[in-house]
Amino acid sequence: MLIDHWPLRGIHITTPRLELRLPSEEELAELADLAARGVHPPGERPFLTPWADRPPAERARYVLQQHWQRLGAWAPKEWALEMAVFHDGRPVGVQDMRAQDFAVRREVITGSWLGLEYQGRGIGTEMRSAVLHLAFVGLGCVEATTMSFTDNVAPLRISRKLGYRPDGITRDVLDGQVVVSQRLRLSRREWELTDCLRVTVSGLQGCSELFGSSDRHHH
Repeated sequence: MLIDHWPLRGIHITTPRLELRLPSEEELAELADLAARGVHPPGERPFLTPWADRPPAERARYVLQQHWQRLGAWAPKEWALEMAVFHDGRPVGVQDMRAQDFAVRREVITGSWLGLEYQGRGIGTEMRSAVLHLAFVGLGCVEATTMSFTDNVAPLRISRKLGYRPDGITRDVLDGQVVVSQRLRLSRREWELTDCLRVTVSGLQGCSELFGSSDRHHH
């Protein structure tokens, strides 16, 4: 079975309203349809890689290729887990968690997108809480980081709500203009103080080697 060779398939996170896991190919197609319908209001540019500004068909293709690319390039030294987020059984967005040298650094960075029609319902906060639970409880993470443009209000609000602290800025170039991102950092201690969501993580058996978390792994 696929899961014997690729145990990440079995990872399953549930919260009161959501389920996060790797999507099947058909569910991935549903996510691509969702992206094609839009992930941010016209005129906004929330992502440093401006994939969401492309025409609908290209947005859909980007979602597929990004997913396959990250799975295909997976290595314990550098990985990116891109999970589909399900609400009432339907895919509503993607929550990712990435790391380099996790065995030593014990640090992840998260990112996400949510279909336009599902925004403004608190789903973004709940899916981030879910993946933080996987990081801190499941993988023995020490710090979690994230980054958002300084004018991108929704994710910054989520980060503040979950206890992140400002961690400086990053200046990048997008379409010939400088864009400023706010970096944010959440320590394990801060997470423990603010975490109050009921989250269940299952299916981590056999995954620790892939995450590079087998050494000094603790709960």
